[in-house]
Amino acid sequence: MNILIKNGRIIDPSNNIDGKGDILIEDGKIKEVRSRKPEVRKSKGGMGGFVSGIQTIDATGCIVIPGLVDMHTHLREPGYEYKETIRTGTRAAARGGFTTVCCMPNTNPVNDTITVTEFIVEKALKEGSCTVYPIGAITKGQKNEELAEIEALKRAGCTAFSDDGKPVTNSLIMRRALEYSKIFDVPVISHCEDIYLSEGGVMNEGFVSTILGLKGIPKAAEEIMVARDLALCRLTGGRLHIAHVSTGGSVELIREAKACGINVTAETCPHYFSLTDESLIGYDTNLKVNPPVRTEKDVAAVKQGLKDGTIDIIATDHAPHHMDDKTKEFDAAAFGISGLETAFSLGLQLVGQGVLDLKQLIMKMSVVPAEIMRVPKGALSPGSDADIAIINPDKAYVVDPSGFLSKGKNSPFKGWALKGTVEKTVSMGRIYEWT
Repeated sequence: MNILIKNGRIIDPSNNIDGKGDILIEDGKIKEVRSRKPEVRKSKGGMGGFVSGIQTIDATGCIVIPGLVDMHTHLREPGYEYKETIRTGTRAAARGGFTTVCCMPNTNPVNDTITVTEFIVEKALKEGSCTVYPIGAITKGQKNEELAEIEALKRAGCTAFSDDGKPVTNSLIMRRALEYSKIFDVPVISHCEDIYLSEGGVMNEGFVSTILGLKGIPKAAEEIMVARDLALCRLTGGRLHIAHVSTGGSVELIREAKACGINVTAETCPHYFSLTDESLIGYDTNLKVNPPVRTEKDVAAVKQGLKDGTIDIIATDHAPHHMDDKTKEFDAAAFGISGLETAFSLGLQLVGQGVLDLKQLIMKMSVVPAEIMRVPKGALSPGSDADIAIINPDKAYVVDPSGFLSKGKNSPFKGWALKGTVEKTVSMGRIYEWT
């Protein structure tokens, strides 16, 4: 299918484009980007000669941006299809403006073998609404005992390695993983948690946990492991990526490490700059997430980390659950938030608050995650995949998780009034329309 997207405000930080213009798509690839800004490079040929067999999308009033890239998604398949599948998860991603997701390995069986990796790749090609890159496990079975076959998994299609959901507590194994990350140029994504400090905890440790009578998880449980992994990264020169940063202490440790030249990148998630532990006063289990949402001071530190570049990207940590996993007493409920369909709108709030500008938000949700994962996404360049999000940044809506395309309806943002509706998503030249 040939597609012409016209009259939108094209924002492509990779090519320094910000202005009204048109995009021509041929055979799933971007053929030409024509902006009214004179500095934009044009491909050979032109749109004017293309007459028949074209579908036109009028993007008036919308921003037209590179499809979002989420490097921290749980698609649950294989093994937990009652929570999510590759089909439902990628449809939710596309609805949220994501055209690329990187799926974590804590499936059943764990993605620690070529067989599982190939299953995910093939299933995504058949049923996916966006591109899926598997993330392989660091240790076999995520048991923290023996390294997985990192080289073989990379050849099979894994673009990063993580035991997300569980920390790698064995420092020698983490050292070896970081050494491999340098050899194969892949990020090792660390779930930073001292499980002995966090054991039994269900929310941030502090005043609110005390008055609610819930066992807390201290900030140190995250920060101790961040410090360890930064030390191992300095030792090895490997590629370390810190997942779901939630505390001011972690932000400061990462900032200092970057100043010292340590090869580290970091992410946070919308719930860590949108919510505090005071939100849990109603015992809403949809707010239960690991690491937990923290204090107002931590929220401010995370925002500052995003603003000054200490935190490189915004990821979703999309963790869908069946309602039975959440409709329990708070202590027994599962950790996790279904985040793909609200992430960009929550990010837009940072723009409204002056924390980021629109270009910086797109960088952190598209360009930079693609760069970290070394995948050919995040740019509207001629010849690149036609992965595009068309978003009306001013159109308001009220979050209704019952209407999510994800199987996971576990969102703490139910009833929130947000702006930024994804009107259409173009993924590899396929059009998905949401309005």
